Amino acid sequence: MERVRPEIANDCDVLVIGGGIVGLSTAYAITRAAPGTHVTVLEKETGPARHQTGRNSGVIHSGIYYRPGSLKARFAVRGAAEMVKFCAEYGIAHAVTGKLIVATDRAELPRLHALVQRGRENGIPVRELGVAQIAEYEPEVRGLAAIHVGTTGVCDFADVARQLAEASGAEIRYGAQVVRVDRRPGVGVAVLTGAGDVVRGRVLVNCAGLHCDEIAHLTGDAPDVRIVPFRGEYYELARPSLVRGLVYPVPDPAFPFLGVHLTRGIDGGVHIGPNAVPALAREGYDWGTIRPRELGATLAWPGSWRIARRHWRYGAGELRRSLSKAAFAEAVRRLLPPVTEEDLIPTAAGVRAQAVLRDGTLADDFLIKEGPRAVHVLNAPSPAATASLPIGREIARRALTALED
Repeated sequence: MERVRPEIANDCDVLVIGGGIVGLSTAYAITRAAPGTHVTVLEKETGPARHQTGRNSGVIHSGIYYRPGSLKARFAVRGAAEMVKFCAEYGIAHAVTGKLIVATDRAELPRLHALVQRGRENGIPVRELGVAQIAEYEPEVRGLAAIHVGTTGVCDFADVARQLAEASGAEIRYGAQVVRVDRRPGVGVAVLTGAGDVVRGRVLVNCAGLHCDEIAHLTGDAPDVRIVPFRGEYYELARPSLVRGLVYPVPDPAFPFLGVHLTRGIDGGVHIGPNAVPALAREGYDWGTIRPRELGATLAWPGSWRIARRHWRYGAGELRRSLSKAAFAEAVRRLLPPVTEEDLIPTAAGVRAQAVLRDGTLADDFLIKEGPRAVHVLNAPSPAATASLPIGREIARRALTALED
């Protein structure tokens, strides 16, 4: 591959790798903050939002779960309001539905009360509900107590991503998988694609999601995390009339996963899920998709084994629900007693790009790292779609600062 030389003109000012909602929001934010800045987005798929963005439950999260002061808390609360406004401005289907978080066991009540406090610290309106009040919102749902979060909503994030791509004015190149990166800190970056094209830019922004740690390594930066992919499997509810809106269990604070929940989407259908099981490939959307090199890289990371030792009981339960529809239905009945196995229709799965530290800690906040002429987004799972507009502005700020160096 040809080395970057000062006399060679760049193809763009900022080169974004990844055409999911975070990469496209970054391009959108850059062109608005600095009109005239030339942005090129490289996406290996034939269109935008083919992975995390287009395979989630479509929930606009309120921000209630996240540690006050964290990027997740700040950006989710701000991003939820901005996402609703963006959808309204561009005519994208959306609804502010509110949601219930329901305690089904007495042991969950202290965690539910802690969520009330956290919501208030994050500036989120929360209403506490008793048994009778739960039935007013969701007649078929059973629980000991619940909270209602009014700012939660739903939309189609793939439609949002497509609109961001169009409105950004950036050059979007699809079918452009990055296979090599050559960086000269004082000059810029050159990227070689699988098609043999060389694209040069002054600054690189890595929003590659499931492959972000690999892109960081190609750039010459050595992140202290690895992406460990977790598949989330969903069912569609054959009797959507059982659920009016959004219903969640009380999450376990030891995990970044929210548990199996009920989501009435913008299309009126109700999705149930996801669980969380290890994927055998970065894009392992079923048990039959195995990529030995990627699986080997996951197994070689010390953090993977430390997660397994620390949380094997939780993992065993998730695995059981993955392999047994009866076990999955049993878990759902804790919230929605009328559900039967026959009510559950398998639908598309998603894969969460979860950053894991060497000691086995799951990164619990958005993680953005900088290197010479590069900005790497190394952890941006849920609620990244909700928070994508403020995340994009933060990445844009860092990229534009790097342009000035």
